[in-house]
Amino acid sequence: MNEHTPPHAAEVSADDAVVDRPKPPSVAEGGTPVEGTGLSQEELNQLTDDIIAAIKTVYDPEIPVDIYELGLIYEVDVDDERNVAVEMTLTAPGCPVAGEMPIWVENAIAPLPGIQSVKVALTFDPPWDMSRMSDEAKVALNMF
Repeated sequence: MNEHTPPHAAEVSADDAVVDRPKPPSVAEGGTPVEGTGLSQEELNQLTDDIIAAIKTVYDPEIPVDIYELGLIYEVDVDDERNVAVEMTLTAPGCPVAGEMPIWVENAIAPLPGIQSVKVALTFDPPWDMSRMSDEAKVALNMF
């Protein structure tokens, strides 16, 4: 681990999140076209699965639940060139890892196959609240 590695990242890496599988077909190779993008539906599905799996390797060091299940990820966009833009928040504006967590997210996504670049932006609008947590997160935190 280094200064940009989240505390739980040593347990699961983005490389572990991506299993060997065939490359999905592009539109030119017979993949299903998606309006508004040059990527095929199959490519988008695989990228989405891989990005979510990578994000789920990042944990808030004070909470034993990954940031995806906590509901800290508001939006993920992938453009035709496979540049990824992530909009996320923190549990509180004064979070001690506010400067580090976006870097952890970027470092989790960047090594995925086919990704060209990753930009992570923090927002506090709307502010995070516990209703954004998944049922999985609530169970892990004994909130049921």
